[in-house]
Order: sequence, then structure tokens, then C-alpha cells
Amino acid sequence: MSTSPRVVVTGMGWITPLGCSLEEVWSHLVSAGSGMAPITRFDASTFPTTFAAEVKDYDFAQFVRDPAIHATAGLNTRFALGAARQAWQQSRLDDHQNLDRARVGLYLGAGEGVLDTKNYLKTNLSAWNPEARAVDGARWIASALKLMNDHREIEQEPNMPIAHLAREFEVTGPAFNCLTACAASTQAIGEACDIIRRGEADVMISGGTHTMIHPLGVTGFNRLTALSTHDGDPAEASRPFDRTRGGFVMGEGSGIVTLERLDHALARGAVPLAEIIGYGSSCDAFRITDIQPDGRGAAAAMNMALSQAGIDPLDASSGALPIDYVSAHGTGTQENDSIETRAIKRVFGELAPRIPMSSIKSMMGHLIAAAGAVELITCILAIRNGELPPTRNLHTPDDGLDLDYVPNASRKADVHTCLSNNFGFGGQNDTLIVTRYSE
Repeated sequence: MSTSPRVVVTGMGWITPLGCSLEEVWSHLVSAGSGMAPITRFDASTFPTTFAAEVKDYDFAQFVRDPAIHATAGLNTRFALGAARQAWQQSRLDDHQNLDRARVGLYLGAGEGVLDTKNYLKTNLSAWNPEARAVDGARWIASALKLMNDHREIEQEPNMPIAHLAREFEVTGPAFNCLTACAASTQAIGEACDIIRRGEADVMISGGTHTMIHPLGVTGFNRLTALSTHDGDPAEASRPFDRTRGGFVMGEGSGIVTLERLDHALARGAVPLAEIIGYGSSCDAFRITDIQPDGRGAAAAMNMALSQAGIDPLDASSGALPIDYVSAHGTGTQENDSIETRAIKRVFGELAPRIPMSSIKSMMGHLIAAAGAVELITCILAIRNGELPPTRNLHTPDDGLDLDYVPNASRKADVHTCLSNNFGFGGQNDTLIVTRYSE
């Protein structure tokens, strides 16, 4: 393990399709609940995919000091404000009278903002061509320009959630955003840990936020044939590792963690919830929307994280497995699930079938840039609660998908160390390793 400063998690928060508190979401995860339902954000009746995992009953005003300050904030920013407030409160940073806010930074994996779709569609329904299953770009842009004022234009920028969080919590330390597709928040957390280890901050508020549940987002992923077009109960649409899987279900939301240098946390009396001990990142250098077929890129990220954590993935000589649980990227596309399985086998060899792994995307959908953060939080809750969330809708594993995917029902387990994977379009692969905190 590295001798550099230890980084611990002292707070967590999320806004998800399964709820807006740690306890509520965890309860749904271990009971194999589902956040999938018909899309209500816009009329999707003519789209190939008519369902998604939307955040319901969320009022961001309850999480901020003054809602008027964030009146122009986009939906992705509002999700981040709620998740960050939960993480901030659990960390009890407001109790620290001498907190140096210039030493508190931000690093998000935040997706671009979107327009108020309902108002937009009032003037732009003609932009959608059901027969071509496409959006007329010229009409879309013309209509969008009619609706946007200066602030709405600015709010489309991916770094706007950071600006709002900085103002809300009055922090002036390092501030960064990355948008590496579905790996973004995993990368953000890994890079935020490195900022702390380099001595550039004492605390980093990190994670991700995103929504793509709008006509352009759904159209784009439909054209890529990445979204499920399941004809039936939306709750059964996301089927990672199953032979009948047909794509992912679009989700939305935010996951935020408070990362802190261990000695700083202990000095102010904070309670470490877990420790981040490994981070790895690689690029496939392959096709933009495809993963290296042999899983070498994903394996490289995992091996880098394991090396940083001081873990030999092939060693079980002590009787314990090197990793107790893998939070799979597990999108439910034909390609991803097969190649991720191949990569896990490449890294862990003969031990791979003994290591449980599951995909919470089967229950809350794919939160795109925010996916990694909510999956890391899930790992920490698995460690603290001694229970593994299941992969819902896994009834008949596909040929070659022969690992332990914790099908359909949660499982009690002694969880000490978890590995969390996320892979993004463009060939981005990122892995985090989190472990139970120990003095």
C-alpha cells in the first residue's frame, strides 16, 4: 500500500431514482426494488424506448440555504446540491469552527445541463420525426434559442454544478470537472484523492451528477442501439448478464462523497466511514463506442488500482479473497457484460468465480456520469452493513457469463474490501478500491 497520506470518506449523499436518502435507497437496493417506469419528463410515446429511471418527488430547496441563489440551476445541478448537502452534513464540517475553506476543493464528473424539456417541447414537437426516429437538429436549435436567456445558456455548461456547490458551501479550494462519459464520477473521485495526497487540499467534495432523460439524450442512445426497448414491465427491462439482455435503462441523479485526509478528519473528531486505497485509469485506444474485446483496457485499470492498494489479485493464500465484492459496470448491453466478465477473469484468474459481483444498474438504471459515485457509495454501505446488493432480473446467464453475479436476492457477507468499475464511451476505464477503515 502507498505510504502517501491516507484518504477516507467522512460523508456520503445521493439523489437517485430509488430515493433521496442513504437509508431509503439502500433499503430498495437490498430488496431488489426498481426505479424504472414510463417517462414523464416528456412525451416519449413515439420513441423506441418509452421508459427510464427518473428521480421522483425531489425538492432541492430543502437542501440549500437560499433557493433563490440557485434559481437558474439546471436539473443536474439541483441533484448535486441535494447529494452534496447530505455528504456535508454527515461529515459534520459545519461543526469544525476553524475549517479552512480555501483547503476544501471540488471535483465532479458532471454531465452537461439540459433545457426545461416540457417548455421546450411546447414549441418543438415537430422536431421529432417518428418515421426517421431522429431529431431535426436545425429545428431543435432554433427552438432552444427562443427559450434560453443568458443564464440558461450558461447553465448548460458541465462545470456549473461546481460553481453552485462552491457558492453554497463557500469553499474556494481546487475545483475541477471531468466528463469522461460513464466513467466520469469514478475518475473524479480517484483524481480528488490524488489532490489530497499531493497536499493541495485537506477535503474534497467529489462525485458526479447527470441527467440525459430528454428527447436528444434518449434519441442518441436509441440510435446507438444501447438502450433497452423492452416491451413489457419497465422494472424488468434492465437485465445485466442475462441471456435476454437488450441494453441499459437511462437513469439520472447524483452521488457525492466527502473525501478527507485521515489526520485532518481525526483531528476534528470526524468518523471515517471507509478508506479509498486504490485508483486506476486506462484508455482502450479502440473504437469510440466499443470496449477492447479481450478486456485488456478494463483489466489494466483494475490492475493499476490493485497495485496502488497493495493487493495481489491472484493471492488467496491467507484463506481470504483479495477482493470481497466487485461493483460491476454491468450495463446490460450484450458487449459490456461479456467483456467485463472477461476482464474480471483476466485479472483474478482462477479466483474470479469465487468473487461476488453485481450491477445496481438493474435497479436504478444507468446514471451515466453519476454512475460511479452512487456505485462507490453502494460499496461503502455493503462494507458497513455486511450485505451485497443483487443483480435484478438475472434468470438465465448468457453463455460464458459464469461468475457469481448475486442474482435477484441480496446476500449477507463479511465485506472488507470492494472494487468498483466504470467504463465510458471513448474507451475510458476507471476503477476504485475502497476498504473498511481501520486504525
